[in-house]
Amino acid sequence: MPSAAGFDKSRLARLDAFVKERYLDTGLLPNAQVLVARDGEIAHFSSQGTAREGGKTIDEGSLFRIASMTKPITSVAFMMLLEEGKVALDTPVHHVLPEFKGLGVYNGGGAGVPFLTKACERPMQMVDLLRHTSGLTYGFQNRTNIDAAMREGKFENWHGNLDLDEFVAALGKLPLEFSPGTAWNYSVSTDVLGAVVQRLSGLSLDQFFATRIFQPLKMDDTFFAVPEGKVDRLTDCYTFVPDKGRVMYDRGAESAWSRMPRQLSGGGGLVSTALDYHRFCQMLLNGGELEGERIIGRKTLELMTMNHLPDGGDLASWSKSLFSEATNAGVGFGLGFAVNINPAANMIPGSTGEYYWGGMFSTAFFVDPVEKVHMVFMTQLSPSSVYPIRRELKTLIYSALV
Repeated sequence: MPSAAGFDKSRLARLDAFVKERYLDTGLLPNAQVLVARDGEIAHFSSQGTAREGGKTIDEGSLFRIASMTKPITSVAFMMLLEEGKVALDTPVHHVLPEFKGLGVYNGGGAGVPFLTKACERPMQMVDLLRHTSGLTYGFQNRTNIDAAMREGKFENWHGNLDLDEFVAALGKLPLEFSPGTAWNYSVSTDVLGAVVQRLSGLSLDQFFATRIFQPLKMDDTFFAVPEGKVDRLTDCYTFVPDKGRVMYDRGAESAWSRMPRQLSGGGGLVSTALDYHRFCQMLLNGGELEGERIIGRKTLELMTMNHLPDGGDLASWSKSLFSEATNAGVGFGLGFAVNINPAANMIPGSTGEYYWGGMFSTAFFVDPVEKVHMVFMTQLSPSSVYPIRRELKTLIYSALV
């Protein structure tokens, strides 16, 4: 019960009314699922809206594309291998991915003209992949000649183009946007980290996830491709188009996520349920263990959830681009998570040391180790920046904490 978990029951009930009135009755979002837990107990779990056009209401079995909420899972996978002594945070990336040897920083060219480069101040290290200080970018950022080359080469097309090794090889032929460690830019860094996990473990990324993380945690509904027998549970997915509003992006019944991708995206490829991701969050909150299964060490997790931006900086001062799955002021970045380093600068209730992330289809989670609270939010609308629902939900949740 909410009161037993330290929540005011009537205040927590505001969540559903708020979401319904502001986002569902207006048609801004197709559905919304909110799970709030404290001390290992679910205090609130609600499902509203339809799973598919004209279909039934979403429920606890509904499957959602979690996009960049894949990143913390890939980051944990890498740190598991670090704990085995296979790699270190300051290991140069090219020691594991030789395709990255000799990478240079952009110094002109592109748009049909050969790229010019200058030497990096230091080689890209594994820590740069984890905290997005690698100098890599995303093709969809639409900012530079480098991301234009990525779009032209269809680097991020998961089906029918490059597999993970070919993706790394193609990236190795492009310049970096900046010298590793000198700025922050949201990027394909975590996809590259997935390739590192494959090379170090000798397993494909989906096999590593399944055997080392999902099976021990009983996350039976988390995968890169939805099995045939579960496709009926996959929700429709929408995108926001200016002047048109919400339009269909990927139908659950014939979804691309029902087919195994050629490129396994550690940066954004997974499908999951709120209850599965709740188990992942609870493992984190427990210091790396759930129901007797230890995934990662307590001190390793402490290291991951510290701010690793140089000089204790935040994303407002370090980010090269506006795009992020986080607000920027008062937010640092750890090894796979955004980290709240200053709730006052962030301007919403929270705790110093809380960590979180989200996905492009507006899904989100946060873990607060101070209050022992975590939230999982599921819906399906891109981009995630259209509405401030994540900040609103967080405000409502913390207002109910007594």
